[in-house]
Amino acid sequence: MKVTILANYEPQAAKGLMQGSDREAAIKALFESVGGKMSSLMFTRGKYDVVVNGEVPDQTAGMGMALAVRASGSVRDMVVLEELDMKAVLAAAKKAAGVYKPAG
Repeated sequence: MKVTILANYEPQAAKGLMQGSDREAAIKALFESVGGKMSSLMFTRGKYDVVVNGEVPDQTAGMGMALAVRASGSVRDMVVLEELDMKAVLAAAKKAAGVYKPAG
């Protein structure tokens, strides 16, 4: 499953960056720890400090990884975007739309 992670560093983590913390190696190891693979890491200017793209085996692995990062206290405003199979989503939506009765 492909994922994109957007996040902002907390002040102590930003200080670690300035002191030379190798975030690429750390994030690569994080993905590998759950059986995944980091594809890219980009530091950005704007709403988010960092954008990470990668693959994880499933939602459980992705959310476990996200929970560990959140629990570290090093980031805030973390968003995990999961790639969807839009054909399957549309099939489910069409099925549901055929039986759903709105109120009123």
